[in-house]
Amino acid sequence: MIKKILVANRGEIAIRVMRSCREMGIATVAVFSEADRSSLHVRYADEAYFIGPSPSNESYLVIDRIIKAAKDSGADAIHPGYGFLSENAVFSDRCKKEGIIFIGPPAHAISTMGDKITARETMIAAGVPVVPGTKEAISDEQEAAKTAAKIGLPVMIKASAGGGGKGMRLVKEEKNLLDAIRGARSEALSAFGDDSVYIEKYIESPHHIEFQILADKHGNAVHLCERECSVQRRHQKVIEETPSPLMTPELREKMGQDAVAAARAVNYEGAGTIEFLTDNDRNYYFLEMNTRLQVEHPITEEVTGVDLVKQQILIASGEKLSLRQEGIVQSGHAIECRIYAEDPDNQFMPSPGRIRYMTEPSGPGIRTDGYVYEGYEIPLYYDPMISKLIAWAETRRDAIERMKRALREYKIGGLKTSINFLEKVMNNKAFTEGKYDTHFIDENIDSLMAARDGQTNQDEDLAIITAFMDYHEKLQKSQALQPYQSNGGSSPWKHFGRKQGVMRM
Repeated sequence: MIKKILVANRGEIAIRVMRSCREMGIATVAVFSEADRSSLHVRYADEAYFIGPSPSNESYLVIDRIIKAAKDSGADAIHPGYGFLSENAVFSDRCKKEGIIFIGPPAHAISTMGDKITARETMIAAGVPVVPGTKEAISDEQEAAKTAAKIGLPVMIKASAGGGGKGMRLVKEEKNLLDAIRGARSEALSAFGDDSVYIEKYIESPHHIEFQILADKHGNAVHLCERECSVQRRHQKVIEETPSPLMTPELREKMGQDAVAAARAVNYEGAGTIEFLTDNDRNYYFLEMNTRLQVEHPITEEVTGVDLVKQQILIASGEKLSLRQEGIVQSGHAIECRIYAEDPDNQFMPSPGRIRYMTEPSGPGIRTDGYVYEGYEIPLYYDPMISKLIAWAETRRDAIERMKRALREYKIGGLKTSINFLEKVMNNKAFTEGKYDTHFIDENIDSLMAARDGQTNQDEDLAIITAFMDYHEKLQKSQALQPYQSNGGSSPWKHFGRKQGVMRM
């Protein structure tokens, strides 16, 4: 059994992984950049090691520094979380060579599924339906024009090494095709160091549905049903839910079987996600595979009762899956909202800064996966996600109402957030009726940007700030009347979540 895990990540996912480790009696090691010295994941871990300057390409993305921290701490395994090095085949292979267990798939699976052209070829061979398109990267622009005409417009130009919506262009008219190819290539080269792109038929009114899979080292594989991820902005997910409003039992069984087949095709190990595009007639096509834990994994945990991080660790330890497909059932309905430090009124620009006050929601069926606290300053170097808010209830309608209540309870002062915008989604008729696709935000942007209940956000913020200032003033007066008496103890923050670890600055 693994004894100590270094989490090669930061923020909420680092804490999420460490929580499961603690329940399993496994020691944890955090790594941190200059910007993350005061981050909660550093305080939560048993040990913490400094790995470099704030920019991720000088810290969290430097493989040598991660490996050194693992060796210095005596960690026998590394969990990459998501993002950063989580889908880096070189990192997976390096861990293996260094005798460190990589809690994720082997390098060959990451490489195969990380390249979208190779992944398409692999899925075709496995009998998994794929979107009609080119089988190889575009090498000749004139030939690409003929291919697009054969497939039929509209088409999508996609980066082979892409992700996060980068290196993608929608082409509706033939005259725009060459410019789209050149633009996608340029963006792909800048983002991924690879300008390979391919053409894919554009699916009208698509639903983005993904299946969570688990596979062990002994050839066993199961799926844990689907997640609906169609509420997106710029090809990035904003809200996810499970079960999907589009799903039927028959479709779930068929897509689930193809998801497992996709995993088996690359001898997959660990947790992964098979993503599909589904049209309104419930025809579905393989989109890509994420060879890591997903941001939205909590909603699957809520409806299945399976701790996916624990399963990852057990699989990496060499244990056989204890789960059987017939025993995996969905109970109730779960929704996840991603809370971002961003300004919806300014084209959703990131809004880093210090959190002046914060009240997190709680109560029945509410889960918050976060990493911030009052006084914490969200750095500008990383993704601006503050937390993930998850609501579970017996029915979809009740889950929506519970999420609406939780969003109203969630108060964060000192910076702009997406909370009010997410409330608007929960109140939108198309969403509440489950009749939405990936165009949902674009088609409803005017109503989603309108002020809530005819009021501005500033009115509510001002009331909260006034109450906070009044509380702070009373607290200062109370402390002045009753001076602090030292009892010889140290700050509770210093030892928050820590046993007898070493913090190396």
